[in-house]
Amino acid sequence: MTVDIRIEAGGWYSLDLESLVAKAEEATLSELGFDAEECVVSLVATDDASIAALNAEFRDKPTPTNVLSWPAQDLAPEVPGIQPATPRPDAFGELELGDIALAWETCQREAEAAGKPLADHVTHLVVHGLLHLVGYDHVRDADATLMEALEVTILCTLGLPDPYDVDA
Repeated sequence: MTVDIRIEAGGWYSLDLESLVAKAEEATLSELGFDAEECVVSLVATDDASIAALNAEFRDKPTPTNVLSWPAQDLAPEVPGIQPATPRPDAFGELELGDIALAWETCQREAEAAGKPLADHVTHLVVHGLLHLVGYDHVRDADATLMEALEVTILCTLGLPDPYDVDA
């Protein structure tokens, strides 16, 4: 698996981001049945100002958000609640999944508000972003149910609690 991580905000150096991303990707790709050796992902660890600019440019929402993703292929199903299409490697045997961006201040603020370790929250967001890269979404209720259940399963394999359980 090739992971290109670019750190743009100093706070990210307080986490072992490379290890955290590698574990999240390994668990996610394994659960999906992908050959991790074929997969290529880029991740930028930035700040609220930069992600707000990206959010404005790509989603017309000029505010910070925790994670953004840009899939290399449109794999989303037209029918709600079904599995996305399986991406295929290119002629060189690489499976370019796409790009993910994380915002330091928002991630830190959300983790603190939820009373959970920042590393656990960021791991969840990396899993979430990866699922977006391979065609999962949460706009439609049936798709959200499918995606959230998969996130919970993947996080469980990493020993992390259900992020959607408000009582946890």
